[in-house]
Amino acid sequence: MAQTSIEKIKQEFPVKNVNITHRSRLSELDKLAILVTEKIGTMGFFLIILTWTILWLSWNILSPKELRFDPYPAFVLWLFISNLIQLHLLPLLMIGQNIQGKHAQLRAEHDFETDKKAEKEIETILIHLENQQNLMLEMLKKIEKLEKK
Repeated sequence: MAQTSIEKIKQEFPVKNVNITHRSRLSELDKLAILVTEKIGTMGFFLIILTWTILWLSWNILSPKELRFDPYPAFVLWLFISNLIQLHLLPLLMIGQNIQGKHAQLRAEHDFETDKKAEKEIETILIHLENQQNLMLEMLKKIEKLEKK
């Protein structure tokens, strides 16, 4: 049995899930970077850091002097810890964003392939419709000739 044009197109451009393709290429460290990027980029993480900062600064401003461990106005320990967090999280965030960017490129390439496939399918359908129209016109002409006789 002869293959239809659409079957040929489906063989030429098989359907694939780019999300699965992308995930299968990730190393364990890449997965960690994406997890960190997804968790840190949330309001929940921001609220945790904000709460920690408010509690830390409030304790070291408002508590009795003998209980303060990071004195006002310098807050040296708080600044040190904050800088350590930033130094470790920023590269991880950048790595995670790069990986997510690669995923976006894969999706864009897949969309392009899908568009090419759809264009070929539409072209095939239009050709079939043109052929049907020509056949119908020929049939109509033959019918008109028969009616004239």
